[in-house]
Amino acid sequence: MVDSHTSRRVSVHQALGGGSVADLLLWRKRGGSFVVLVAATWFWFLFERAGYNVLTFTANVLLLLVVILFFWAKSAALLNRPLPPIPDLEISEELVEKAANEMRVWVNHVLSIAREIAIGGNLRVLFQVAITLWWVSYIGSFCNFLTFIYIGILVSFSVPVLYEKFQGEVDDKLSLALKVIQVQYRRVDESVLRKLPSSVYRTKQKTQ
Repeated sequence: MVDSHTSRRVSVHQALGGGSVADLLLWRKRGGSFVVLVAATWFWFLFERAGYNVLTFTANVLLLLVVILFFWAKSAALLNRPLPPIPDLEISEELVEKAANEMRVWVNHVLSIAREIAIGGNLRVLFQVAITLWWVSYIGSFCNFLTFIYIGILVSFSVPVLYEKFQGEVDDKLSLALKVIQVQYRRVDESVLRKLPSSVYRTKQKTQ
């Protein structure tokens, strides 16, 4: 008999979008995944350990590329050879609108939190944001931004494939851990957060 929880379980490939990105993260395309991982490691070593400057390196690479393409085009015209195979580099309006809509959602969410704290005087939200920012600052004290991004890439190329392999066991452990976290959060919420006034201005209005 098939467990109902197992039957409703979504595959990791579907959860990651089911496209080329999911194939790379799950090592379905081993060659592409290996190239991305090696490139990320090379860039991290180049800028973090070798001491290269990102701006200087980018400018030098672009300068070299432009010079090569220029002399390639000139020699092709003189020798009747084909021009450099450069595609039409153009960003579609649909892609720009989609990226703008995604960014707008995140920006509006951040602004709503800021409004809730600054104007609404919500101390509970302030407490949660402060804890989150402190945690991010604590993690950032161990590594810089580039190393943090590189660690994120390593995690992205290791955790999903391991989770797909041991999904059943991990789901069981995560469900137990989630229950413990929820119990602890309820205790904090009842003992600390609910005692904080949700709005300073509402408290002032009540006292008037």
